[in-house]
Amino acid sequence: MSRIGAKPIKIPEKAEVTLTGQEIVVKGPKGELRRAIHPLVTVEQEGDTLYVRRKDDSKHARSIHGLMRVLIDNMLVGVTSGFQRRLIVNGVGYKVDEKGKQLVFHLGYSHPIEFPLPEGISAKVERSKTIEVVLEGYDKELLGLVASKIRALRPPEPYKGKGIQYSDEVIIRKAGKAAAK
Repeated sequence: MSRIGAKPIKIPEKAEVTLTGQEIVVKGPKGELRRAIHPLVTVEQEGDTLYVRRKDDSKHARSIHGLMRVLIDNMLVGVTSGFQRRLIVNGVGYKVDEKGKQLVFHLGYSHPIEFPLPEGISAKVERSKTIEVVLEGYDKELLGLVASKIRALRPPEPYKGKGIQYSDEVIIRKAGKAAAK
C-alpha cells in the first residue's frame, strides 16, 4: 500500500472540486485547474475529503497511486494559496527588467532576451544585493517549467557562479587555475 496514496486529501473551504468521469476540476480564488484521472486509479469524494484508490495491485497501478494523490493535492494548494519560485541572477552587468507580461534579460549576450510569461504566471523583480526574480502561479507544473526555461537562458557556471540559479540551489564551485611558480 502506498503510504502517500493512502492519505486522504482534505478539500479547503475556498476550493470547489468537481469529478466528472475520468476528469477532476478544481476551482478556487486563484484560478481553475483540470486533470485527467489515470485509468488505474479512482478518485472518490466523501464530504470534504477526497480518496484516491487504485483498481488493482499491479506495479504500475501502485506507482500511479501516490502520484495522482500528490498531483490532486498540488492542484488544491495551488488554487487556494498558490506557489512561488525564486531565481537569483548573479553576474557583473547582468540585469532583468519587467516589461508588461514579459521579462527582459541582459545576460552578457550581444542582445537582450525577451521572455514572455504564460497565462497564470506573474513575476516580480526584487533588487537588493542580488537580483531576484520571484515567479508566482497556481499551477505548480507550469511554474516549474517556466522557472527551468528561465534558468536555461544562462545556467550557473562552476568557477565564478555567474548565471541564473534557483534560490535553494547549491552551486559547487571549482578552483581556478593555480598560479605557475
